[in-house]
Amino acid sequence: MSTKTVPVLTLEGARIALAAAEARAREIKVPMNIAIMDNACHLLAFARMEGAKITSIDISINKALTAAGHRAPTSVYKEAVWPGGPAFGINNSNGGRFMTIAGGVPIVQDGVVVGAVGCSTGTPSQDEDVAKQGVQAVEKSFGIKAKL
Repeated sequence: MSTKTVPVLTLEGARIALAAAEARAREIKVPMNIAIMDNACHLLAFARMEGAKITSIDISINKALTAAGHRAPTSVYKEAVWPGGPAFGINNSNGGRFMTIAGGVPIVQDGVVVGAVGCSTGTPSQDEDVAKQGVQAVEKSFGIKAKL
């Protein structure tokens, strides 16, 4: 029997992603709901910025769940989910939690998806921009820790 060691997103890493995403949301002046999940789709961190839409709380969490669980950004589904498309109806999977709107972005360490950031309240492009800032910050921190 053999074992395999895989990287894990820690609470510290989730907090780095959350802080960077919040900073970007403030910069673009769009308050966001920001969710950070690990690769097992467990919520590690969440923030609802003052003024973020209450109805976007679940959306941000579900964007993170989709990106972490499916190991792809939620934006990849844009063209595939229309009636007649190859992924039409996928949003009904996973108890209706599968999100096909941009704003969920996986976090990758050493080629392995370790989690995801999900954002919601702005336009899909604003949500994705804010999520990417969180992802970039935590992915950058992986390199720093490896050098220590």
